[in-house]
Amino acid sequence: METQLALFHRAAAPACDADFSGLRQRDLGEGAWVAHQPGWLQGHQAVFDHLHASTDWQHRTREMYGQTVDVPRLVARVPEHGPGHPLLSDIAAALTRRTGRCLTSVSLALYRDGRDSVAPHGDRVGPDAVDDCVVAILSLGVPRRFRLQPVGKGRSIDYTLGWGDLLLMGGSCQRSWRHGVPKARRTSGPRMSVMFREPRGDPPA
Repeated sequence: METQLALFHRAAAPACDADFSGLRQRDLGEGAWVAHQPGWLQGHQAVFDHLHASTDWQHRTREMYGQTVDVPRLVARVPEHGPGHPLLSDIAAALTRRTGRCLTSVSLALYRDGRDSVAPHGDRVGPDAVDDCVVAILSLGVPRRFRLQPVGKGRSIDYTLGWGDLLLMGGSCQRSWRHGVPKARRTSGPRMSVMFREPRGDPPA
């Protein structure tokens, strides 16, 4: 049944669930929360293909232990590095209505295979928003593990995100938790994160 549902969402015309009928929120404590809706975007493959082909993906490096190393993923911003997909504005509007936040700043990350990853981190937000912000992640392509870890001691929480799944992180989540995409032990197909944030100098994907 799960495979049949995934195939339906891949083939259907792209559309998001603007009613958020399957969104389930989880309290993480200390004012942090996370909400998840599997398959929030139907027709996700068409959106993935469009973004993959129309984006000028950026390859970045960083300094680590005195050496310059490749960032293990490709990144981009809309519209700086491509036009995006026509549905992205509707998605941003739906998320803005749902959260009461202006989630109109869009950035992208492409995990080309299981070797690509992002280390645990909290998004950089303004000092006035560190305890009250919302970040939305729309996951396209092959599912990958998405890990949330509390700062300090505590058990991590894993979600398997892909196929048009939606994840919201809110409240103090960017201060009190860290999130990342670990490397996959087995070969994995490409996955894309489409991130929606408030337009106040949000960090690159």
